[in-house]
Amino acid sequence: MQLHQLRYFTAVAETRHFTRAAEREHVAQPSLSQQIQALERELGAGLFHRARGHITLTDAGEALLPLARRILADTETARREVQEVARLRRGRVRLGAPPSLCAGLVPEVLRAFHDRYPGVELRIRESGSQDLVRVLADGELDLALVITPLPVQAPALVTAELLREELVVVSAPDAPPPVRGRRRLRVADLRGRPLAMYRHGYDLRDYTLAVCRAAGFEPVLSVQGGEMDAVLGFVRAGLGMALVPAMVAARSGLRATPFAPPGLHRTVSVAHRADVSPTRAARELRRTLEERLPGPAAAGGEPGRSAGVVAHRADRPDDPGVERDGHQ
Repeated sequence: MQLHQLRYFTAVAETRHFTRAAEREHVAQPSLSQQIQALERELGAGLFHRARGHITLTDAGEALLPLARRILADTETARREVQEVARLRRGRVRLGAPPSLCAGLVPEVLRAFHDRYPGVELRIRESGSQDLVRVLADGELDLALVITPLPVQAPALVTAELLREELVVVSAPDAPPPVRGRRRLRVADLRGRPLAMYRHGYDLRDYTLAVCRAAGFEPVLSVQGGEMDAVLGFVRAGLGMALVPAMVAARSGLRATPFAPPGLHRTVSVAHRADVSPTRAARELRRTLEERLPGPAAAGGEPGRSAGVVAHRADRPDDPGVERDGHQ
């Protein structure tokens, strides 16, 4: 089994087309087909169903695909580690981050890292925490800023706490305030109020549902299905309120209402796969993140950071990972 065979197999699996896969890999289509056939002979199983140009994976192909991706990702990590010499004059690091950090704190960190290592290519992927956990586990990222604690079914990752984000409620500036006579609200004040909700799989969706249910009610969802920018647009249009990080609210032009002490917060950690050592570039970027981002103590958390292989329970209404308003 050769690496180029796994690369060709992965290309066909992702494009569902031999010709397009050959173009992607810059190889002649007959040569690619021959290598796929050689791989199938070596494994003793067909990897694709071929029917009039319609390509689908067999059961054996479905089993091989995640393994092939992992092998190729690990090989790429090894290649980069060897190339990252001479004080990181060249290299690449791939970082995933949620929208609230991509638009706020991350650019400052990347500038500091780039000034220190101008030859290192930075590739940023913006997505929700749950998506980033999956992509990180698949080997498509070196580091990711994720929300912890992670669900119990999450893959094994090593995490280190970086900061605690305050969460606030945003509403349209021309709409009535969420509460009258008070500057701060309680989670219970959201009972019966329309909320603009994130799509399924977005971590702030799960968080919002969890804190509402912990307060004893099911939230009213006026519109749902968006990511951060879409939800802010829904709120701006007067479709409801939403729970967002305070740093996002500050730039949104919307009315931001904080929660009564101790408020609502979520912990952001930097993570990498437990079974793969970070490259030197990734280690240096992690160090820059730890230097530049405010630690948990600076943001209202307990002093110090923690690191280790993740084995957390999923967020539930009774889960202490969901930090709740003490005045519900």
